[in-house]
Amino acid sequence: MKKSADEFEKFMKELQEEIHQGETRTFSEKVLEEYHHPKNWGKLQNPDTHAIIKGPCGDTLHLYLKIEKGVITQASFFTDGCGPTVACGSKLTTLVINRPLNEIEKITTKDLLEALDGLPPENEHCALLAVNTLQKALNQFISFH
Repeated sequence: MKKSADEFEKFMKELQEEIHQGETRTFSEKVLEEYHHPKNWGKLQNPDTHAIIKGPCGDTLHLYLKIEKGVITQASFFTDGCGPTVACGSKLTTLVINRPLNEIEKITTKDLLEALDGLPPENEHCALLAVNTLQKALNQFISFH
């Protein structure tokens, strides 16, 4: 019994290392940091605006914003999506906090991709999903204020 437990543990360590090596070949350090240690994860209580978009890949992104005097003071997100979607949601929240709405409205997919040091072409739609969700939240806020 002990032998099979040791073999399983060895197998799991080797598998984790293989996954890690694959990630580092595919994604920038910034993407991996945001994915493995997302900032502002979860539902913000009493947000001033909130948006949800389901992307064509099936990932759903929720974005919550608190806005005071035209400045985003808090932002949070959650997603049922892949690592790149988590990274995009996390980085987006850090980009918008403490910035005025007139600057936030100008954030593009390209800006988010640059902040993450890029994504593989097959994952760039994750940045588009995050920016589209931000734009929807801002549009909802503006239409009610």
